[in-house]
Amino acid sequence: MALLTSQPKNPILHRFTTLHCPLPRLHRTVLGLGSFSHNSALSTKKLNFNPTQTKISLQNNPFTYNLAVTAKANANAAFGEGFKEEGASRHRKILLSEVEVKRERRVFFGRKWNSLDFGTAGIVLAMHLLCVFAPFHFNWPAFWVAVALYIVTGLFGITLSFHRNLSHRSFKLPKWLEYFFAYCGVLALQGNPIDWVSTHRYHHQFCDSERDPHSPTEGFWFSHMSWLFDTNSVLERCGEANNVGDLEKQSFYRFLRSTYLAHPFALGALLYAAGGFPFLVWGMGVRIVWVYHITWFVNSACHVWGNQAWNTRDLSRNNWWVALLAFGEGWHNNHHAFEYSARHGLEWWQIDMTWYVVRFLQAIGLATDVKLPTESQKQKMAFNSDSIAT
Repeated sequence: MALLTSQPKNPILHRFTTLHCPLPRLHRTVLGLGSFSHNSALSTKKLNFNPTQTKISLQNNPFTYNLAVTAKANANAAFGEGFKEEGASRHRKILLSEVEVKRERRVFFGRKWNSLDFGTAGIVLAMHLLCVFAPFHFNWPAFWVAVALYIVTGLFGITLSFHRNLSHRSFKLPKWLEYFFAYCGVLALQGNPIDWVSTHRYHHQFCDSERDPHSPTEGFWFSHMSWLFDTNSVLERCGEANNVGDLEKQSFYRFLRSTYLAHPFALGALLYAAGGFPFLVWGMGVRIVWVYHITWFVNSACHVWGNQAWNTRDLSRNNWWVALLAFGEGWHNNHHAFEYSARHGLEWWQIDMTWYVVRFLQAIGLATDVKLPTESQKQKMAFNSDSIAT
């Protein structure tokens, strides 16, 4: 998931980057391929939102870490001096895993930082520094405010809205409820919905390839958070955004993009007015950093540690402890196998709090067109599938 916002319509509000989806834009319209409406067929094909569409597994090669992703010949040519190639014999494995770091990405040194890089790093650093005061300004009301906002912004905002509803269209909601949940996501300080969704869709389109915005094949910490500080990386890898036309045509999401930072900062002011510095420390600093890292662990830990139940031909893993922290998002191999599925915990014992909320909304008639994988689709993605790629 990602951290930068689009180029500013309001230079004051957009002086800094957002904290989930780095994606610089040249202007409001989609470049290169024209508007989304003129390229709907292409966009739909690229986004792979068709619930009947599945990936073809390889019978004789169910998974290998020697992905085409790791091709060294094109790395420097494609991404310039930001990459450091290493010989095959020098590839190192990430601790307690078989995942090899094929291409080291230099983020902090060896490149020129722009103002958005500094802005993103500044916000992330400020939130972490605010946490230093937590032990000295603890009280129970402040703690429970942080817990409540963790659920509101993390579950309702990020996992349910930004991820399953907006990125993958796993279910439909009434517009008023869709917009409410999306606003909750904005308060997580991870970016506006348009940029967050765009980067995430690129992640699935180019998963663990040299064009993936955040793959551990470039280093664990790169996939976890340092990629956020190179705000041109997505543009370099994927080009201009052409995969979020469904959101860009809605004025509400354009409004959130143009006023993004005002909303979490306004929440911080309200918390300070309601409970003083302890509410600010716990309701903003501790809560935001907590949600940051559990979101980032989906990008990093869930591509390094865990098991693979499905032949996704990428590094995605099912990781139980990330699933517990991230409201079910840790069943990541399940998710990569069936991107369109509203349910990530496909087994009865795989706890998936986001799915439970979606199921409740479905039961009371608010969530419709809820997508789940069929048995036929599961068989095609199984490691023992008889399907052979052609």
